[in-house]
Amino acid sequence: MEKREDLETILAYLPLKIQDSSLSWPSPHLVEVLEAMTKGPSHSRMDSGQTLSDSISDMRQTLSLSSYLSSSALQGYALYFDERLSKEESSRWFNEVIPAMACLLLRFPSLLELHYLNSDNLINGTKTGLRVLVPKKAGIVFLSQELIGALLSCSFFCLFPVDSRGLNHLPIINFDKLFGSLINTGRNEHQENKIKCITHYFQRLSSCIPPGFVSFERKILTLEKDSSGLEAFPDEGFWRNSTVKLCPVVVHTSGLIEDQSVETLEVDFANKNLGGGALRKGCVQEEIRFMINPELIAGMLFLPTMEVNEAIEVVGAERFSHYTGYASSFRFFGDYIDTKETDVFGRRTTRIVAIDALRHPGVSQYKPESLLRETNKALCGFLHVCKNQSNALCMDHEDGVGVATGNWGCGAYGGDPELKSLLQWLAVSQARRSFMSYYTFGFEALHNLNQVTELVVSKGWTVGYLWKNLVKYSNQRLKNKKRREPKLGLFDWLISIKSS
Repeated sequence: MEKREDLETILAYLPLKIQDSSLSWPSPHLVEVLEAMTKGPSHSRMDSGQTLSDSISDMRQTLSLSSYLSSSALQGYALYFDERLSKEESSRWFNEVIPAMACLLLRFPSLLELHYLNSDNLINGTKTGLRVLVPKKAGIVFLSQELIGALLSCSFFCLFPVDSRGLNHLPIINFDKLFGSLINTGRNEHQENKIKCITHYFQRLSSCIPPGFVSFERKILTLEKDSSGLEAFPDEGFWRNSTVKLCPVVVHTSGLIEDQSVETLEVDFANKNLGGGALRKGCVQEEIRFMINPELIAGMLFLPTMEVNEAIEVVGAERFSHYTGYASSFRFFGDYIDTKETDVFGRRTTRIVAIDALRHPGVSQYKPESLLRETNKALCGFLHVCKNQSNALCMDHEDGVGVATGNWGCGAYGGDPELKSLLQWLAVSQARRSFMSYYTFGFEALHNLNQVTELVVSKGWTVGYLWKNLVKYSNQRLKNKKRREPKLGLFDWLISIKSS
């Protein structure tokens, strides 16, 4: 085990050690604690939120974890399980769920060893073992849903060392801040409901561990070569000269990306740090997706910050929860049975791609470099998996799989929804996806998106011709800003130039 390069990159971020060429827990006392937990409250004496909180502190001390765990985090665990759950729910949690999680944790070292053994032969010529997928280097990791369950159990008990994660641009992975957010914030119901999604996931896991796999891929966009022969991003000339035909657009004024009935690549409006505020106080599009598909959280363990030409694609993450609302109105709404089919690798055919948008770009979003940044970022996300990987990995080559997206970077990030919708359309088309399914989430600014896309398609515009018009409009917006003239929306502008 100690000679594996992939394991060496991740071992410092795991609570395990290598001993006698095998992975193991570093503390016999911790193993004793876990063994007692598997036998239920009569042996472990863990029968309340307070005793759970005490056990988390004890387990962390046993592992000599030096990072500080706030008192609010420990209070949050006690509060949730002692006051926010019914007696029936609490009893089930401590009698059934905790023992099942402890069993997973006891098996964690052997599960990880089995993972590495199988990863060498999963796909010929492609590394799939758990490792840090560093920026500027494409790579993919395959994890069984059982191993993900063990990893997330470590997160629940806050067992991951965190000292060097920030220095290496890795997101937080323990659940302490998620539970700590319940303290001193009033009846923070959306945070409580985020935790309900997570605890529901563990309840389902205690009943039946899913047999499938999930893949996490860092995708890198390098299509062109400059005059020196080095790879470079697509530039303004690449987009201006594209003769690719624009794909069809299906506009949905209601509904949600994750409820898309046709198989698509589903867009996660991501933070450059995967998961965003999922394990903190965040509760918008990306954070909600990570709560209803909690296996996505596993990627936060080993995927550092995305570079400008990178995206992260996850295939196979199972959905476990229904929900209603958004942001402060978010509510867990019950169990969800995911009926997606599986591929030859045992992955569900759910494809989720994380792409991060410019934050608070203001008028600068109309600058040429901003247009390029956003369109290239989207193109990176939308290109087919098989572009840079073995054909054996390609689930969605020319088989009619489109992209399901919406107002990427237009809510808290402040992007222009009209501009961003059409930039995404360019990228979907250039990636040769068969269609774009666009969810407007009721944005009034997009009420005539269908009219505009139909008009553009009817005129036979290519990607290059639409790009030139978006640049022209953006230049006018920049000039009007300097002159303080009233702005004309992009859609109205496109309609007017075609009607004149």
